[in-house]
Amino acid sequence: MPEGPTIVLMKEQLSKFVGQKVISVEGTVKFDYKLIANKKLKEIRLFGKQTYLIFDKINVRIHLLMFGSYEIDEQTKPDRNLRIGLTFKNGKALFFTCSVKILPNDILKTIDWEADVMSDIWNPEKAKTKLKANPKMMICDALMNQDIFSGVGNIIKNEALFRTAIQPESLIENIPSKKLNDLISEARDFSFDFYKWKREGVLRKKFQVYEQKNCPVCRKPLTKKTTGKSKRTSFFCETDQKLF
Repeated sequence: MPEGPTIVLMKEQLSKFVGQKVISVEGTVKFDYKLIANKKLKEIRLFGKQTYLIFDKINVRIHLLMFGSYEIDEQTKPDRNLRIGLTFKNGKALFFTCSVKILPNDILKTIDWEADVMSDIWNPEKAKTKLKANPKMMICDALMNQDIFSGVGNIIKNEALFRTAIQPESLIENIPSKKLNDLISEARDFSFDFYKWKREGVLRKKFQVYEQKNCPVCRKPLTKKTTGKSKRTSFFCETDQKLF
């Protein structure tokens, strides 16, 4: 599943269409294309892994899910996988194998934009308050909770926990306050490292534990385990990450 930093990179590529009119709409999503055809794309907003293409009265919300993808200008993927394609005077925005919803713009007022870890208005204190409200939650589940850490996915989860030496099955109530603060900061810091490395094409070379075999600190084999209620894979070092 594409994580927040990948969606930020996608927005950068899509930004050339802001202020442009949609000339035509295609794809397998069923809705009244007149809602956006010949309408100007006013803004693109992100909330973690979700992208909102905002028009006058409605917006198109796109979530790439586990296997979604996008292409700009040139289509190489088959039409059967094209969920929605928007043609502008200066190119095309094409989205494949993803969730597409047409929503009223009022929905934008209900979103806690401060929960997006890559946002300029990210609020770490609010994140900590939300964590404290769920004392029995495993920290691996908390990091994947998009209401708390919007944009964090399994890669960021694993790497942030390793950087802060916290075992993923630790309960929030048992993690010292300073450690929790460090983890909240690291969720954001690693997200920006992810963004930088992906842009440079070196992301996979930078993983310390995600899909790795040995701990980069002690060189012992890493544990690979399905953890938490979210049932996502965790990679961790039983020596260098503490279970709280």
